[in-house]
Amino acid sequence: MHCRAQGTTSTAVGVCHDYGAAVCHEGTLVAGRVKRGGPLLGGPGEVTARTIRCTTCAAARAA
Repeated sequence: MHCRAQGTTSTAVGVCHDYGAAVCHEGTLVAGRVKRGGPLLGGPGEVTARTIRCTTCAAARAA
């Protein structure tokens, strides 16, 4: 995400969940989150999913 501003290039490895920008390996944070779903009747199922964020968005969410 910041590579272009710094005058360098890197291969994108993902897309920021919040911002939608391509992110390189150095500018990526992968976090786990619980995703709930399931039938309307009965208990909801829970699975752990991954969310990819750029380091800027990850820092903003932590603040």
